Amino acid sequence: MKRLLTAFLAIFTLMTGSSVFAADKSTLIDIKERGTLRVGLSTFVPWAMRDKQGELIGFEVDVARRLAEDSGLKVEFIPTAWDGIIPALLASKFDVIIGGMSITPQRNMSVLFTSPYAHSGVQLAANKEKAGDKTTIADYNKRSVTLAVRRGAFTVQTAKKYFPKAKLRQFDDDAQAFQEVLNGNAHAVLASSPKPEQMTIQYNEKLHIPLTERLSRGSEAFALRHGEHDLLNFFNNWILLRTEDGWLNERHNYWFTTLDWQSQVSEGQ
Repeated sequence: MKRLLTAFLAIFTLMTGSSVFAADKSTLIDIKERGTLRVGLSTFVPWAMRDKQGELIGFEVDVARRLAEDSGLKVEFIPTAWDGIIPALLASKFDVIIGGMSITPQRNMSVLFTSPYAHSGVQLAANKEKAGDKTTIADYNKRSVTLAVRRGAFTVQTAKKYFPKAKLRQFDDDAQAFQEVLNGNAHAVLASSPKPEQMTIQYNEKLHIPLTERLSRGSEAFALRHGEHDLLNFFNNWILLRTEDGWLNERHNYWFTTLDWQSQVSEGQ
């Protein structure tokens, strides 16, 4: 019995060891052997979008292409609807999600996140004429202040947290909320970056950003399947290198704090 038990344990150890190796091979090693990194993403300005020739451009596209280039790989983009992108990753339709996905505990139950490579959040854009003298959170947290937000968005919670005394006007989309401020019917609008930054560039004669810090801070990361720790290490090291040399920050600033790229984008995006 002792010999049988010893043999069983040896076989079990061999099998489990082989399965671990196979799991590793199915991620980083398979990508290397294939020579192509398969990236899942969803189109969302300015993370990823189509140019006038129908080609993908945007911050995520730059990130994925540079990652592949640095690694001696080709890159294959697999556009996927946002509500199905995690199930598609888990079904091995692609190797990684590089698509502006913020780290949340709920998502982390399904996927493994890398270190953050970008940070977004909620920002406030104000009407220069109506709120030019308001420069602090306290200035906007008054009963005399009217704020515009998109109905049902995280920005509603943020507005109630920081500006409980202000009047909230809720709209079906961000465009309506911004228009309310442009028309002078509200002092400011809350929206997720980079919308406030881009709108203040586009309408710089009417809008400005009075607060030096965002009202909330999100952390975007690559998402991969649980158990793929070799791949996680590979991505984390790349993010570290491109963070330290400033490349990620430079690309993020280009896509999020300027509109220099706008002429490339096809209409309707």
